[in-house]
Amino acid sequence: MIKVLIIDKMHECIVPMLEEVNIHVDYLPELTPEKVHDKIKDYEGLILRSKMKVNIELMDKAPRLRFIARAGAGVDQIDEEYLKRRNISLINAPEGNRDAVGEHALGMLLCLMNKLHIADREIRSMQWNREENRGRELHLCTVGIIGYGNMGREFAKRLKGFGCRVLAFDNEKTGYGDEYAKEVSLDQLREEADVLSFHIPLNQFNRYLVDEEYFKKFRKPFYLINLARGEVIPLQIIKKFIESGKILGAGLDVLENEKLNTLTPEQKEAFDYLIKSDNVLFSPHVGGWTVESYIRISEVLGKKIRSLFIN
Repeated sequence: MIKVLIIDKMHECIVPMLEEVNIHVDYLPELTPEKVHDKIKDYEGLILRSKMKVNIELMDKAPRLRFIARAGAGVDQIDEEYLKRRNISLINAPEGNRDAVGEHALGMLLCLMNKLHIADREIRSMQWNREENRGRELHLCTVGIIGYGNMGREFAKRLKGFGCRVLAFDNEKTGYGDEYAKEVSLDQLREEADVLSFHIPLNQFNRYLVDEEYFKKFRKPFYLINLARGEVIPLQIIKKFIESGKILGAGLDVLENEKLNTLTPEQKEAFDYLIKSDNVLFSPHVGGWTVESYIRISEVLGKKIRSLFIN
């Protein structure tokens, strides 16, 4: 019998889905990373969210391991190259939270463009400032999407109803243009975008992808949305371009360092500036984490794992 270890909280539907195909499931979300190292030798499968890194040290303790399943989209904490050498399957579930990400990105953008976060705070303090809170209309904007996979496409789908022009650039694909977005070069996107939204995975090629030159090449000031990974854009770069006015507003669901009590002095300086800025809107890496996506992610993983063992 195939034995699978789940070490993070998952929706309960995944257990019977796997048991139906004769997979034994040990659901132990309370396990510490140290205990996982002790127990992993007995299992063919490991299912997790983000409790720990899956590195060579861990996998060398798992001679029977046949697959690793990540409850979410990003797999940057998993050593993919070593998995390939061991012929261990890697499963993730971007289909499970792509709708949530698309909606969250749109919500952040509309909030920034209409200054809803500012107006709400001012009225609560007895200020009624109409002119200062005049917004902008999305349908007149060109939205540039970096990364046109599950997440980027869902954002584009939701933008269609607003009538705005959507451009997409993805350096890992060709022929991806569709009814929701036009496939363009990065140069064209930089020339025309009023909004810039990142939807790329974190890997060795795009960690700290954005530097000063990257943003300087955009012709117009723009709104920035990042629901990808914080390490794609350093906090200092966001601070610099908010200060200069090149970034009109930034919606940040992810940060370069999300353990806020461990910020480096440089990160802390930038973060302290950004949290005081009316042009920045934060959320705590919940863009893909809704009530519905919690269920759907487990359903997607369950189906993909079952497909490994059902011919």
